[in-house]
Amino acid sequence: MKLYLVAPLVLVALLIAASGVAAVTRGWVLPVNRRHIRSPRLYGSGQLVTAFALCWQVVFGLVISDSATRLWGALTGGAMLVGGLVVMLAGQFTGGGQQGGGAL
Repeated sequence: MKLYLVAPLVLVALLIAASGVAAVTRGWVLPVNRRHIRSPRLYGSGQLVTAFALCWQVVFGLVISDSATRLWGALTGGAMLVGGLVVMLAGQFTGGGQQGGGAL
């Protein structure tokens, strides 16, 4: 196990997960992303999936030593990572009910 790789990756995953929990529960997004995100809860869900996938990659890529299990675990983690990024991207384009409304 390579601790110099595991520790930073788990730290990044925890930070992404904390931001995802804040977005899902409170609708809060980091100030840098606020004007880009239209659906904070969907974006936060994507962050949670991405953080889980990153931890999955760490476990199967660096901790498991069996080569067949390691390969399929890393491929599954990669697919989850792409899925989380797609959900985060969807949070930028969908949702966000308009204030006011009505015809002019």
